[in-house]
Amino acid sequence: MSKAQRLSEKWFRLALWCIAIVFASFLIGLGGALMKNLPLVEHTLQSEDFIERPAAEQARATIQQQRQLALEIRDALDQAQLKLEAARQDSLASRDSLSAWLASRTATQQSARDAELMQRTEALEKLKITERAARAIVEAERQRLLDAQQAEGRAQQRLDALQRQADEQLQDALQRQELRVFVYRLALTLPFLVAAGWLFARQRRSTWWPFVWGFIFFALFVFFVELVPYLPSYGGYVRHAVGILITVLVGRQAIVALNRYLERQRQAETKPDAERRQELPYDTALARLGKNVCPGCERTVDLNNPQIDYCPHCGICLFNHCEHCQQRKSTFARFCPACGTTATRP
Repeated sequence: MSKAQRLSEKWFRLALWCIAIVFASFLIGLGGALMKNLPLVEHTLQSEDFIERPAAEQARATIQQQRQLALEIRDALDQAQLKLEAARQDSLASRDSLSAWLASRTATQQSARDAELMQRTEALEKLKITERAARAIVEAERQRLLDAQQAEGRAQQRLDALQRQADEQLQDALQRQELRVFVYRLALTLPFLVAAGWLFARQRRSTWWPFVWGFIFFALFVFFVELVPYLPSYGGYVRHAVGILITVLVGRQAIVALNRYLERQRQAETKPDAERRQELPYDTALARLGKNVCPGCERTVDLNNPQIDYCPHCGICLFNHCEHCQQRKSTFARFCPACGTTATRP
């Protein structure tokens, strides 16, 4: 159609398309801000909203208490282990001393020193008793630490079970919330889509077409960017089902539109040649001729062939001769390109 337009008209139309795009961008910005704040109408859900608070608080308190107790027991255990190590070293040193003394006594055959032997033996036995007492303290502290760790583990298991239950309830609530937010989005976008469809069908060629197309671009952006990505999935079933439904509806409408178009073309081709040419808009006819297609049936025609004056597909007259200079010209031209005489359509 651009070949049939005046140069100024082309620039005006380009400017109007820019206006349509700018208008759509402002609408998209406004709609984006609205959609961004739309989830704020819902409360932000957390797992803490669904957990059993008394039981959870009790479990957390037990965990904290047992952890603190375990820290204290570890400190006491470290001290007990140091004392046990010192007692063990003293016992080993005393035993080694006694062994050396006995070896010396045997070598010198001094059997009269039984009192000293008894004294050394009693001292070693006292060290052994001290070592066993220190070991018992270490074992007791280890048992206390094990009990604290097991109590903490049991409390953690109870808390984990409560947390899992709360997470399951949270997921269900989030799905319901997601569905509600999608319904909010649908309630806002559906009127835009309906209005855009009506404008496309009735007003896209009107005087105010830049604003019409700007609103259509906005509605398409809202549908494909602000609505479709937030469609609840439910494992993919909903999205695939909606995709199939939309494809069927759009495909059905396309098929119906194609059949209507073909029917209109068949009816138009049955009309007389002059009537068909009168019904064709001037700009539309020139645009189709510029694409080397027949203005009547839109099939390809070799317009550069000087022997073709009629469309071989539908029979519409494409070229005739000027009544003043007999120059061959297009039947859709308003003036003769050779002499400028006003053309009359037969």
